[in-house]
Amino acid sequence: MDDVIDVADIGALLSEDERATRDAVRAFVERRVSPFVVDWFERGEIDDLRGLAKDLGQLGVLGMHLEGYGCAGMSATEYGLACLELEAADSGIRSLVSVQGSLAMYAIWRWGSEEHKQRWLPGMAAGDLIGCFGLTEPDAGSDPASMRTRARRDGEDWVLEGRKMWITNGSVADVAIVWANTDGGIRGFVVPTDSAGFSAPQIHHKLSLRASVTSELVLDAVRLPADAVLPEVVGLRGPLSCLNEARYGITWGALGAARSALTAALTYAGERMQFGKPIAAFQLTQQKLVDAVVEYEKGLLLALHLGRRKDAGTLTPQQVSLGKLNNVREALEICRTARTILGANGISLEYPVIRHAANLESVLTYEGTVEMHTLVLGQAITGIPAFR
Repeated sequence: MDDVIDVADIGALLSEDERATRDAVRAFVERRVSPFVVDWFERGEIDDLRGLAKDLGQLGVLGMHLEGYGCAGMSATEYGLACLELEAADSGIRSLVSVQGSLAMYAIWRWGSEEHKQRWLPGMAAGDLIGCFGLTEPDAGSDPASMRTRARRDGEDWVLEGRKMWITNGSVADVAIVWANTDGGIRGFVVPTDSAGFSAPQIHHKLSLRASVTSELVLDAVRLPADAVLPEVVGLRGPLSCLNEARYGITWGALGAARSALTAALTYAGERMQFGKPIAAFQLTQQKLVDAVVEYEKGLLLALHLGRRKDAGTLTPQQVSLGKLNNVREALEICRTARTILGANGISLEYPVIRHAANLESVLTYEGTVEMHTLVLGQAITGIPAFR
């Protein structure tokens, strides 16, 4: 906002603090991420990821919406704006921040013991320690209740056995939040990644989120002390509360990818000459640009509304599903439209469009598929659950 693409002047709705947060993150991205991210994406590797994490910690965006323990304690709306600016660079960078703050750190902050919080959160907020979140499994994605990872008691200890899949930050993490079935229901465990029996082989050959570390987690009789369990929650309420935090950030973040692609398309349309005039002068190109801007600004209004509700403590999971479903879906369509405006140049990494489109194909699926969020909203509208 305060951008060339803000016909509705949504930027005027932001407070001074919100503008300052947005501008600080944007400046960081332009200096520390944007000059390098195409190379990271093309190679499928981030140079000095730990250094980047420390820089993000110094910026204050790791767990920025949490209170205490070295966290910045900013508002949900400020966190959303940060997600937008980070994803305008690349979805992989926003994923790093989102998994760290909204999944791993939030799980400890909301459901952990005081000892967990003191041990892990200050280092994670500073970027000195990296976290990951182990819920998805090879055979349990949208149906986490069917997870096969188990934790059993052995004397005073817990012993974990199982596998997790598609885990962001997995192979670089210092701590993993792992969810497992126990005789008493689903529980969360704080697992130091140097524990015997823990490994995290990196997943290669991705064509999406290439500027992001994605791993499998293998738990081969990982023995943990009794106090490794998150004491404050039992059941799916625990992991789902964390996912809700991350989904909220995605509602904002996807719009960053859309803005980047749309800005590239608008600039290109003004410079590309065909039939003696810029293609922006043709009615069909203007229709594409207008439709994209309309959806982008509607998405911003929705994200801002949800941010205000979250700051007021009135945001519901169904409303988060609405934001995630709409904004990612429309952001992907904006990227695809932008690709058509750029023609063949749209598939080149010389421009950000195809990279954002490829990344959003993953964002569309993770933190709840289109189908699952549709059914959440279907139940909210009809009162009838249709999940099974």
